Amino acid sequence: MSPKIGAVIQARTGSSRLPGKVLLSLPWGSSKTVLQQVVERIKRSSLIEDIVVATTTKREDDKIARLAEEKLKVKTFRGSEKDVLSRYYHAAKENNLDIVVRITSDCPCIDPKIVDQTIEHHLKTGADYTRNEGFPRGLDVEVINFKALEIAHLNATKEEDREHVCPYIYQTAPHRFKLSYFEAPPPLRRPDLRITLDTEEDYALLCCLFDHLYWENPYFGAKEVVELFDRKPYLGIINKKVRQKATFETLQEELKEAIKVLELQELKRAKKLLEENLKELQNKIKN
Repeated sequence: MSPKIGAVIQARTGSSRLPGKVLLSLPWGSSKTVLQQVVERIKRSSLIEDIVVATTTKREDDKIARLAEEKLKVKTFRGSEKDVLSRYYHAAKENNLDIVVRITSDCPCIDPKIVDQTIEHHLKTGADYTRNEGFPRGLDVEVINFKALEIAHLNATKEEDREHVCPYIYQTAPHRFKLSYFEAPPPLRRPDLRITLDTEEDYALLCCLFDHLYWENPYFGAKEVVELFDRKPYLGIINKKVRQKATFETLQEELKEAIKVLELQELKRAKKLLEENLKELQNKIKN
């Protein structure tokens, strides 16, 4: 019997950097939202049997649940806002999923072909967890066996492990799981490109991409995105200074990332102060 494969798409309106981002129109001024673009693209996957939009129990996310159920005709699950690992686990359990495909609602350029290739790689390698690597940021796919998700849910205690779903599997306790990585082929290996949505700059870039590509092919893929950036490299300037949110194992790593952010924002005095005191801070942490 084949495993039941389902996509769980996490979505909420309470984004810290761009509130309500998944309900913004895309293309600009159209009746379609960012979330709708994501769901419609996932529906084109040939391997995903079920789609669940996992949102929070907060009243402000009622509009996400209504959009998913009434307009997009997909299932919903409502759970904790901060404990996203718990939300994923219970969404998967409620829908009897054997394999969970983690998609975030801020990736409106998600390519169903890459989604299927990542799933195929996961099945072929017999992994517990698989993610794709090397593609433009915004084409991210994670594939997790339900059993691995359950182990993470029952054992993860760190805040970052619960807020970001998968770090317990690949970072905190990788020895407990078989991990696999699906590498981007050379023509699509462009990790320098950022086509996800987290800031106003990201939204401006996505509106440009859709203006150029959507009207000719609503389901344009990674190939068309990379070719457009090759033809018009200035597009990358729009969100060049945006830093991707990330999780770090240690405070030292967070401090190093903070220095990079300060440098990007040209906050030279703050950057110099943090650099000068980094060793002292590290010694305090150790003691």
